[in-house]
Amino acid sequence: MTRLSTRATASALLALASAGAAMAQYKVTDADGKVSYTDRPPASAARVQSISPSGATSAIDNLPYELRQITSRYPVTIYTAKGCGGCDAGRSLLRQRGIPFTEKTVNTNADVEALTRVEGSNDLPVLKIGSKQLKGFSDGSWSEYLDAAGYPRQSKLPPNWQGPQPTALAPSEPVKETTAKAAAPTAPTPVQNNGFRF
Repeated sequence: MTRLSTRATASALLALASAGAAMAQYKVTDADGKVSYTDRPPASAARVQSISPSGATSAIDNLPYELRQITSRYPVTIYTAKGCGGCDAGRSLLRQRGIPFTEKTVNTNADVEALTRVEGSNDLPVLKIGSKQLKGFSDGSWSEYLDAAGYPRQSKLPPNWQGPQPTALAPSEPVKETTAKAAAPTAPTPVQNNGFRF
């Protein structure tokens, strides 16, 4: 009888521990290397990592629950180019509001062709909120659509959250081999500003 009670107690403790681990959404490593688990984003920590049931993590997994829900329904993507004032202003608005976003850069002719093919436009910046497309920067218009999607006006990102790095819209082409020698890699062709309206 005692043995059965011990096993039952051990099973109950194991179930509680598993439930606690399932509820923990964040693995926090402080400056001293101490690791803890919590269901709330910490105010400050050396490193925060979200934990999903599968054990996989991504930038979106590291978001607080409310933002993860909005981002999964209405992901935000901004298309930008170097030297584009509207692009800089749009990126600043997204960062100031704490909007998680993906940035695609349009800096080569291949990127321009991809933008025209994907978004049907060569105006920059282009903002996508879910399937809604906004061409050019307008603080009021962008804010209105972000509000409608449910994004908060004040940042709710963990203090040390980092989103994905900007990536080129068109992938760089692999080097093609010629007869016996490999062709030398070439630098991307710079964008001729003759199709953009900034």
